[in-house]
Amino acid sequence: MKLEYAIVDIETTGGNARGSRMTEIAIRIHNGKEVIDSFESLINPEKDIPLAIFALTGIDNEMVRYAPVFGDIAKRVYDMLEGRIFVAHNVNFDYSFVKHQLAECGLKWTAKKLCTVRMARKIKPGHRSYSLGYLCDDLEIPITNRHRAGGDCDATAILFKRLLEWDEDGVIAEMVKKSSKDQRLPPNLPADQFEALPERTGVYYFHDKKGKVIYVGKALNIKKRVGQHFSGHNINPQRQNFLREIHAVSAEICSTELMALLLECAEIKRLWPVHNRALKKYEPKFGVFVYEDMAGYKRLAVGKISKMHTCCMMVNREYDAVKLLSGLVDRYGIDTRLCSFTNTKLSRQDIAQTAIATHLPPVAEHNDTVESALEELQGCRPTFALFDKGRDGNEKSCVFIEKGNFYGMGYIDNGSQLSDIHDVRDNLTRYAGNHYMAQLIINYAEKYPRKVMKLG
Repeated sequence: MKLEYAIVDIETTGGNARGSRMTEIAIRIHNGKEVIDSFESLINPEKDIPLAIFALTGIDNEMVRYAPVFGDIAKRVYDMLEGRIFVAHNVNFDYSFVKHQLAECGLKWTAKKLCTVRMARKIKPGHRSYSLGYLCDDLEIPITNRHRAGGDCDATAILFKRLLEWDEDGVIAEMVKKSSKDQRLPPNLPADQFEALPERTGVYYFHDKKGKVIYVGKALNIKKRVGQHFSGHNINPQRQNFLREIHAVSAEICSTELMALLLECAEIKRLWPVHNRALKKYEPKFGVFVYEDMAGYKRLAVGKISKMHTCCMMVNREYDAVKLLSGLVDRYGIDTRLCSFTNTKLSRQDIAQTAIATHLPPVAEHNDTVESALEELQGCRPTFALFDKGRDGNEKSCVFIEKGNFYGMGYIDNGSQLSDIHDVRDNLTRYAGNHYMAQLIINYAEKYPRKVMKLG
């Protein structure tokens, strides 16, 4: 059976199918040699067209006032697309709109896809840009009515025909196969980079066209996880914008899931990629604070974590902070009038009544007691190295906790003679950590105590 292709171009009110609508559609049916059928129409989007879109396309509210709504032409569009390969320049954009609006009209439709961006990258590599305008300029393909559906669709049809003629290695036939990764990879991501990804545990990075990291993730199987980012039909704007920005992918193999998770957290903290959600939900919310009031007394208080104050001990819940402070008060006999057990704003001026309070312990005596309590807090924070398997048989992985805080990690050669825990620490890579990372390591060490080398 001879293949037929539906070459499509659309204009829209915005960049994603969920929040925007089509304002124009053009379809050219191609039999592999020439265009054999054609359809195009303005569409009333039933919402205002933004000025920025009018400036780009020239389509305004007045032009579409008496145009058909999509429901009026949906059956015609469906009939032209059904059973044909869907072709477009940056195909996932056009496909997402058409599929979404057909579904709204009760027409369930799916199709194999071909992206002329990806086709051109494979068949005619080395161009300065693969946007439709630049590519047609380079290949001397005329475009009339730029940024209108009919004009861009005609140019895409000419480009498609030439790519068919230039394809001496069967690239397009491979792309059409249902199993082909090109059916779902973002238009700007080279397929060879995806194919080169390891099927091992580690961290992967998505880069934009300038090479900047825009997303960091961890996976037990890097290649499989990266592929999952591109599967399914998710039309939310964040995902659509994300996919368009991906121009490269790289990866770093890790020995264990814990090492991958720690590296992911550290890299997000270092790079702060635009498409990674902040790790705030994992950070502790409360803590025990120490501050000096106007009378010179060192006060202990429960409070929310703040950039303005240094915390003695961080915890996840207010209850845990109150319990921790209560324990110190009981063990050291600290005067409760100099402690605050409720979440309150910390200030040196808010306890002025201390100066006139009676029967308080001497300042020096009280402060020495508080210092002893704080030393206990510091002393209960563990220092240890956690060893596990390496990336191969010649090494082992190591994660280091110093006084309860994540210090660093790395890989140590099995032949290294490191008997002292401080020598181990000095052979690791230093990383900026956080409470969440430290708790992951401490919990893991409690679960696997045989993997731990402690201080002393």
